[in-house]
Amino acid sequence: MSETATMAHDEASGIGPGRLVLVVGPSGAGKDTLLRLAQAACVDDRDIVFPRRVVTRESSEAEDNIAMSQDEFRRAREHGDFAVHWEAHGHSYALPLEINDDILAGRAVVANVSRTVIGALRQAYANVVVVAITAPPDVLAQRLAARARHSDGNIADRLARSVDDASANADVTILNAGSADYHSRQLVRVIRNEGWHE
Repeated sequence: MSETATMAHDEASGIGPGRLVLVVGPSGAGKDTLLRLAQAACVDDRDIVFPRRVVTRESSEAEDNIAMSQDEFRRAREHGDFAVHWEAHGHSYALPLEINDDILAGRAVVANVSRTVIGALRQAYANVVVVAITAPPDVLAQRLAARARHSDGNIADRLARSVDDASANADVTILNAGSADYHSRQLVRVIRNEGWHE
């Protein structure tokens, strides 16, 4: 597997004053579920933005992505349409350039990203908070098996990768092994900069 990150080169470092909340963690940790619940809880707050990722695979019920072909993605990347882009699990991913306008306007932008882009994003943005969402290995295995998405590749290979790497660079770690509602409330508290314990 190859994961690389590339930032838009014409952006000045230290984009702010808004916050960039990065959600990372292994496949099957429940990132999309917690993000969906957090987005619903923040739906009336115009200062919190959940941008749709651009991905070179079709959207699913669990993910509301903007699907692009590899050629469309390459053209958009070359045109400078992305704030950040990376490769993971055989697909290309990106966040739209418009997130910079939200951050410059003082909003909180919340996005699911690869842990490989954390360093670049910490350099490019003034106020970055990394939230690692993880779960015990047996829970991850059950969730991946239930999802059965062919583009995920071999489940055993994905579980063999270190799940601790995401937590190593995290400001907050949520062990998503209990109630999704409870853990989504923890995530909302982080997004709103209220701490994360209830």
